[in-house]
Amino acid sequence: MNLKVIILLLLLAVLLSLSSGLYFLLKDFGKNKSQRLRMALGTRIVIAATLLGTVYYGIASGQLRNQAPWDNRPTTTTSAP
Repeated sequence: MNLKVIILLLLLAVLLSLSSGLYFLLKDFGKNKSQRLRMALGTRIVIAATLLGTVYYGIASGQLRNQAPWDNRPTTTTSAP
């Protein structure tokens, strides 16, 4: 599978976990025994760590690279006097 598709799916999973955490926060307000908010936070942390690891792998393997137009600096060589 394409690495960019995997990164997009992980990003969507983080957003889904974030929205479910907000739902659990509003729905379980005042209930001390509810663990759903903590589980949503733990899930989001694991997914975000996986996302960062995937981006790191993509950069290290050369599959992802910076294509910003302001970062394409011409290489200049200067000779020592």
